[in-house]
Amino acid sequence: MAVDLSHKPETPGAWESPERYWPSLTAATRELDPPLGVLELDALAHNAHDMLRRAGGKPIRVASKSVRSRAVLDAVLALPGYAGVLAYTLPEALWLAQGDAEHPPIGDVVVGYPSTDRAALGRLAGSAELAARVTLMVDSVDQLDAVDQVAAPRGREVVRVCLDVDASWRSPRRKHVGVLRSPVHTLDEARELAAKIVARPGFALVGIMAYEAQIAGQGDDLHGRAARTAVIRWVQRRSKAELLERRARVVAAVRAEADLAFVNGGGTGSLEYTSSDPSVTELAAGSGLFGGLLFDSYRAFRPAPAAAFALPVVRKPAPRAATLLGGGWIASGPPGADRVPLPVWPSGLRLVPGEMAGEVQTPVAGDGAEGLAVGDRVWLRHGKSGEISEHVDTFALVRGGALAGRAPTYRGEGKVFL
Repeated sequence: MAVDLSHKPETPGAWESPERYWPSLTAATRELDPPLGVLELDALAHNAHDMLRRAGGKPIRVASKSVRSRAVLDAVLALPGYAGVLAYTLPEALWLAQGDAEHPPIGDVVVGYPSTDRAALGRLAGSAELAARVTLMVDSVDQLDAVDQVAAPRGREVVRVCLDVDASWRSPRRKHVGVLRSPVHTLDEARELAAKIVARPGFALVGIMAYEAQIAGQGDDLHGRAARTAVIRWVQRRSKAELLERRARVVAAVRAEADLAFVNGGGTGSLEYTSSDPSVTELAAGSGLFGGLLFDSYRAFRPAPAAAFALPVVRKPAPRAATLLGGGWIASGPPGADRVPLPVWPSGLRLVPGEMAGEVQTPVAGDGAEGLAVGDRVWLRHGKSGEISEHVDTFALVRGGALAGRAPTYRGEGKVFL
């Protein structure tokens, strides 16, 4: 079904009162059997509009890996201020760009990661329509060679490419702080690769991406970890200053080689900072739409818990314990407590350290378990975003305490891209 997020809800919303919010989701989905995933549409709309506010007028390209539902992507892209998709695989990008009877083709899809998928590269290179809508990510000539090996430059469509520039920070001791993405870090490295791309027949350099994961993806207000928080803030202050200067110089140098359509940066956690960079023309964000636990550790903003999932109680192994069916919906990244789901309703529940969230069962314990019986449900929040969509085929849509429809995930449409 079509999802409408055009109305900006008043704040504070129902999610500010857990004793109202979670029981309202239970009531709205009482006819549905858990496990189930839910999207509360007022909370989702709140997050979408708040991200636009934080973006300060710069367009946001939606990171599809954090959503994985075409109905939600369509709804977000219908809002003024959102433009284009940052996909995570080339087959996914082609699927989104192609569209179908229910979903319009998305005309601007950038693949966030390099691809060596020969079948997908062949489809891209052989279609004028897809080649005009999809942009590949590259950070070396080896990735250009991979395209040429599938389709010779003079016998294919021109392939649009985006240069991925490493936005990590090098500490005074030359320690790498950030994610291991592109090998292109310096101005000279970026200019050299840009010149090689421009010189290659069959390619058009149209964009730059520089994702500052050490800023966007790292919370700066870790509860109960004052020392760690202080280190993160120190690193982020220095990284922000260094990147602001370096990215501007890199962009200017690459623009001297090619007519760029966009310069992309940021993520949900750094919208304010990245939008302040004059060299950046668009932002990327997605996980803030669903409002996972990750963002509970940020000072600057706090999204609503728009997405959640419910698991049924199937055992009572002890008076102050209950066992849920399933639950191992783990977020990507370094293994740790911040990557596992958190039981939030009934209140007074905790995961059991010896088992945590398991593939087929998740025990919970605490005062909140005393009132639970077999057949009851427990609501959990997810760590990041994309993991819920990989475990359900549809989201139950709730608005105003009532069931408003269903929205298929990629999995529900028979698509599993990674």
